[in-house]
Amino acid sequence: MVIGAISDRLGRGVESMGAAVSETFFEPVIRLGVTGLSRAGKTVFITSLVANLLDRGRMPGLQAASSGRIEAAFLQPQPDDTIARFEYETHLAAMTGQGPHWPCSTRAVSQLRLSLRVRPRGLLAGLSGPRIVHLDIVDYPGEWLLDLALLDQSYEAWSADTLLRAEPREAARAFLAQAGGIDGAVAHDEGTAQALAQGFTAYLNAAREQGFSDCTPGRFLLPGEMEGSPVLTFAPLPPGAAPRGSLRREMARRYEAYKARVVKPFFRDHFARIDRQVVLVDALGAIHSGPQAVEDLRHAMAGILAAFRPGRNSFLSAIIGKRVEKILFAATKADHLHHTQHGRLTAIMEALLRDARDRADFAGAETQAMAIAALRATVEESRSHNGTMLECVRGTLLKSGKQAAFHPGELPETPGQLLDPARRGAVRWLDADYEVMRFAPAEVTLKPGEGPPHIRLDRAAEFLLGDKL
Repeated sequence: MVIGAISDRLGRGVESMGAAVSETFFEPVIRLGVTGLSRAGKTVFITSLVANLLDRGRMPGLQAASSGRIEAAFLQPQPDDTIARFEYETHLAAMTGQGPHWPCSTRAVSQLRLSLRVRPRGLLAGLSGPRIVHLDIVDYPGEWLLDLALLDQSYEAWSADTLLRAEPREAARAFLAQAGGIDGAVAHDEGTAQALAQGFTAYLNAAREQGFSDCTPGRFLLPGEMEGSPVLTFAPLPPGAAPRGSLRREMARRYEAYKARVVKPFFRDHFARIDRQVVLVDALGAIHSGPQAVEDLRHAMAGILAAFRPGRNSFLSAIIGKRVEKILFAATKADHLHHTQHGRLTAIMEALLRDARDRADFAGAETQAMAIAALRATVEESRSHNGTMLECVRGTLLKSGKQAAFHPGELPETPGQLLDPARRGAVRWLDADYEVMRFAPAEVTLKPGEGPPHIRLDRAAEFLLGDKL
């Protein structure tokens, strides 16, 4: 068995080296991870990105497209046979067909391969013909990514941190009362364990609905085929004794099983192979939900970046494990604001992620914050109100289906006006009220050669892919 295991590892090493040589000298592969938290727009981002790479009329900011060096783009079967294909055609029809609507959100890992035929530039243009560059897009729930931080936490540390962050939240009152009334040192009872897990899951779902981002473990929100299994039947408990056979001891055992059976396989099979990453953030939604949601988002984004292994790839990366070279933090739904406020939204993102980004930059990864809209759902207009001209956006309201012009309020000139009260634990904004409306996709007529309308998707693609094209 030992010889077989060694042979298997050597075989994988040779296979990985062969793949590395092939990618380096023949057909390079860019493995792009796309993630974000609930309602950040991962599915819309991927669909619009692929559509705009296939038909590049709206991509002037992507230099390889505007210069004509991308001669063709075409979809191919994804390279991983055990991963579901991203349903690009279905999602594009939902976004741009008759009666457009937003596609379903990410529930599991999926993948899509887009291949680009690119003409070299400079001296190489006359020495060699076009080459093929493969873009493998991996879509996965941001809730799962947050779980990677659990690998460095014991059950006791996770419980203490989770209960502390839940304490000021209205959504946590019922669960905190439930957990506080149980003695974890008593003998394990499965009925009690299931009731605790159900109460904890209900709290996590309610917290997410209220705009909070850091809701781990992520599989409690997206259980899939694991729903009801012991690996998802645990909950945090206050500190105390954990004798053999006790409820607290069993909770700790299941927590460790969750890390070993759920978190580590995700890291090994998917996350560790990514070399470019997009993290989509619904910053406007967090601002609308209040200071506590903004601080929770800052905490969540720091945890997300800590999960990455930023740095520059080398020839041996396929063997020793890739490092993420570029990370884009994108504040989505920029079309909900007039373009004059996009700079302020980007500045808030910069400040929100400052601590986490500094760590990534120091390790060698290139990072950037940007305000984008992968599918533009509004148009801009100016309206007079009480003698003042307001810069508004107009779109179709998601609930009523009616057209409406909307002025969400002015974002602050300095990000500290938001982040400082959030760090201090303020319950509400004192001097402003930030509103967010939910718009349905607009009716669009796509001309030949044009993808769906967007805001800065071409600049996002240039940052993530430009150096490889």
